[in-house]
Amino acid sequence: MIDSTLGEGGHSFNFLQTYPSLHILGVDADAQIQSRACERLAPFGDRMQFWSGWFNDLYADYPADLPHPNLILFDLGISVFHYERSGRGFSFRHDEALDMRIDAASPGGSGNPSAADIVNGESEARLANLIYLYSEEKYSRRIASAIVAARQHGRILSTKALADLIWNAVPANYRHGPIHPATRTFQALRIAVNGELNRLPLALHNAFNVLAPGGKMGVITFHSLEDRIVKNYFRNLGKQCVCPPQVPACQCGGTPCAEVLTHKPVEPTEQEISRNSPSRSAKLRVVRKLRDAGSDRMYQEEFEL
Repeated sequence: MIDSTLGEGGHSFNFLQTYPSLHILGVDADAQIQSRACERLAPFGDRMQFWSGWFNDLYADYPADLPHPNLILFDLGISVFHYERSGRGFSFRHDEALDMRIDAASPGGSGNPSAADIVNGESEARLANLIYLYSEEKYSRRIASAIVAARQHGRILSTKALADLIWNAVPANYRHGPIHPATRTFQALRIAVNGELNRLPLALHNAFNVLAPGGKMGVITFHSLEDRIVKNYFRNLGKQCVCPPQVPACQCGGTPCAEVLTHKPVEPTEQEISRNSPSRSAKLRVVRKLRDAGSDRMYQEEFEL
């Protein structure tokens, strides 16, 4: 099995404990959180191995000396560790530096711009588009305008400064809804900083082709944009013909690449939500591989600002 998003190793721990003959390769771009997983999973010995880096890089150039897995799992949620203990500004519950780079703790650091770089450097129009596209925040233009006005007096460098700014930018009745008014903007910045949506479509495609025939691939998503990418890709894999619309005649052989095992996503029960509140928006979709998929161009879905 490949756990494409190892985090602190929760999924891998339960798989290894449940299936005594299973071997797992755990993948994570954050060296800090991977070291925590190494400690947690040490009792399983050589049944657990580790790969440091982004999952899309692993699947794009899959090592020839690795076996093709029978199971691949993606959990696209952000670890509680990142929100509560990383100190990188994923949450406005703590006043931290506005960073949000998942791989910032890896050797050599991250070459990607931080959330502070985006907040202080992008134009008002691009900020508004980014916030709306990646979070569907209806007050994205008001928030972007407030950010640009505030940074004239100095750089916005902390989570508290940004959250307070957003709080004051939105209408009063919006401040007391089911979520804090800064939640969607913080989500949008995190997605932009880490390239989450743009790395996902091709990663899914390459991972599917790495999967052994008959193997299963499952993806857990936490917001509608991710789920749309996964749903559309899995639906294409399950079609009788998966050639792109511009192809005049079928060239793919007319057989589906996968059996879709979840025509509707598996969602948490009320009991699970009561035990684990972050699971409330989780959706699991699973396919079983029948054959390799074709050209990656028919599956790619870009999110351009």
